[in-house]
Amino acid sequence: MPFERMLEPEVMDSAEEASDYNAMDHSQVNRVFVDDLLAVGGAEGDYLDLGTGTALIPVELCTRHPSCRVMAVDMAVHMLDIAVYNIEVEGLTDRIVLDRIDAKKLPYDNEQFDVVMSNSIIHHIPDPYVVLLEAVRVAKPGGLLFFRDLLRPEDDATVEQLVKTYAGEENDHQRQMFEDSLRAALSLEEIRELVGRIGYGAESVQPTSDRHWTWSAHRT
Repeated sequence: MPFERMLEPEVMDSAEEASDYNAMDHSQVNRVFVDDLLAVGGAEGDYLDLGTGTALIPVELCTRHPSCRVMAVDMAVHMLDIAVYNIEVEGLTDRIVLDRIDAKKLPYDNEQFDVVMSNSIIHHIPDPYVVLLEAVRVAKPGGLLFFRDLLRPEDDATVEQLVKTYAGEENDHQRQMFEDSLRAALSLEEIRELVGRIGYGAESVQPTSDRHWTWSAHRT
């Protein structure tokens, strides 16, 4: 069994954290996220991105998909400040809207979005069940729910190896952020139990890399 979950702050909201996060090389992970999202039914329409950080995934998505619009939300002011710059540089201000929103209390109507997506919000939330419920609530019937996050490793040795492999070239603070995120992540059994509680099968959550799980489902 994986070791006990060690929570990290729900909101990463210092200038240093935002700058270091944005400077890390997320390009391959973001490309794969968008590849997989589009492969399972991401289409034109209105997207909601929960925990957008510096909006790198909405930028990647809108650069490759000419017909979607994204509401990109986060609780971290410093992350959103950098997101503004990232969106403006790519000329996407007409398609990506930013807002400071708590994913546990979304201010949106029921059945509003064609796609609700998130990359790496779940490990920040003490009780992710509430976020998953909100995601389902605001998705249209038949709309796509697409969440990806880290898998909590089995032991300290695996944490050390993953940090070395995927953050070995980063600075000390960036490596520590990645390690903290791994330790705060859910196990595969934990996330499957959560989606089961909201009516989705365990098979809708699959391990999709040596450090990620993905939940992909269409709202019933």
